[in-house]
Amino acid sequence: MSTKQEKKGGPSVGVGAGLKSPAAKSVKIEPVDVGFDEVAGAYHRIRGDILRTACDRSHYLSKTLGMDIYLKREYQHESGSFKERGACNALHRLDPEQKTRGVIAASAGNHALALARHGKRMGIPVTVVMPTVAPMTKVNNCREYGARVLINGKHIVEAKDYAEKLVEEEGLTYINGYDHPDIIAGAGTVGWEALEQVPDLDAIVVPVGGAGLIAGIAVVVKTLKPDVQVIGVEPKLCASYTASLGAGKVVDHTAGATLADGLAVPRIGENAFLTAKDRVDKIICVDESSIALSVLRLTEMEKCVVEGGGATGLAALLAGECPELKGKKVVLPLCGGNIDITVLGRVIERGLAADGRLLRFVSTVSDRPGGINGVTKILSEQGASIKEIFHERAWLQSNVYNVQIKCVIEVIDREHGRRVHQELIKGGFPTLMMNSGDEAGREFMAESQDLLGGLNDKGWRA
Repeated sequence: MSTKQEKKGGPSVGVGAGLKSPAAKSVKIEPVDVGFDEVAGAYHRIRGDILRTACDRSHYLSKTLGMDIYLKREYQHESGSFKERGACNALHRLDPEQKTRGVIAASAGNHALALARHGKRMGIPVTVVMPTVAPMTKVNNCREYGARVLINGKHIVEAKDYAEKLVEEEGLTYINGYDHPDIIAGAGTVGWEALEQVPDLDAIVVPVGGAGLIAGIAVVVKTLKPDVQVIGVEPKLCASYTASLGAGKVVDHTAGATLADGLAVPRIGENAFLTAKDRVDKIICVDESSIALSVLRLTEMEKCVVEGGGATGLAALLAGECPELKGKKVVLPLCGGNIDITVLGRVIERGLAADGRLLRFVSTVSDRPGGINGVTKILSEQGASIKEIFHERAWLQSNVYNVQIKCVIEVIDREHGRRVHQELIKGGFPTLMMNSGDEAGREFMAESQDLLGGLNDKGWRA
């Protein structure tokens, strides 16, 4: 048995776990190193209640990346994410009194949905506190499952503070969505299934938010197949796990707004960190463009809708961060598919820009009749589709008979975009193309102001 401390017949005790009370605040509880026996127990406890998700080989991604890519489709769960595993396990572990009183959790969505779904199925009252940034789709779905939903706090930390007040006032059991030992154990069943479905895998690349998922998976993989690499991926804008590794302990970290909103956790779990830190082989940080591109690839080529957080494992591979996995069998858990349609549209557009298929440029044209016609004719001849066009006259400090047009066009690929750019310049239209990314956008705006005066100090960008 591992060093896990637990109360028989009730939820495991650890940092962020169990029934809260004023007296408990004065007692420091040591973090729990979740062990293989706990994950094995969870696997057998929940397998009758949880969908065994598919883990199939992707022909397109395998060809593109030069690896054997297997997609563990965790978005297939009814509530749309792997969180069902931990939630189901934690609810099973409650004692009769705790089941009667009910449970509470702070969550931006997926954990709340999982608790709401299985709480309703098991007859356990569920209260979820969601921050104001929680997607409305997830808020409404929680209510549909019958959970009591309270909106409080600007982010998950403030939501958690409010939830803990209700623990004391109403005698509820707080279940942390990524650090409760029973949640970690349940999440580890993703790795258990992956090893059964791809027994000769070489690596598993796991999204990291609060670190509960990678902790549970690492326990299973390093026990049963210690040579298999366990690689974690988190967004650069919220690299909480990386910050804690650097400090050698769990530390607070800035949680920036990211496409991988489900991973935007400013402080990873104490239990999760202790469990994962000596079992995870590598941690990678990815930028927003890579995340957007991974969502686009999965939507377009795999015909599956995956939220940004669930696609970060693929983002690392698309960014070339794991060259050592060339020719190897790699499992990618696609952790969740709960993404608002409006957000999905924006993510896809960013993915198209990152892929070089959506381009923005500024060009100089005559302000006389027919001035724009020359540009649009070239775009038509080259097969580029105009998505947006803006004609700017007033905020220029050059020849009053010349103006700028700012265009967004859709092309086939990067090479097609380069050909369009070259033809515009050959046609007598000085043109500045913008690369994707926020820094490139700022540079583009600065350089475009000098465009009408001729070549800037960097020359026309190809």
